[in-house]
Amino acid sequence: MNAPATDKKMMRVQLRRGIHGRLKTHQACVRGLGLRRMHQIVEVEDTPATRGMLNKVSYMVTEVTEN
Repeated sequence: MNAPATDKKMMRVQLRRGIHGRLKTHQACVRGLGLRRMHQIVEVEDTPATRGMLNKVSYMVTEVTEN
């Protein structure tokens, strides 16, 4: 059976730099993470695929920690 949705590990990601003028593949990674505007924060599932996207655009995004 499928695990409940609450068991999934989640990360909060924030877009810190704009996507204009960047490589198309980097723009696609940012869009794939669900980020649309600067300083927007989204929650994404912590999977190897999303980690790879974060590594690719690490100069534009940051992982937000709870205060």
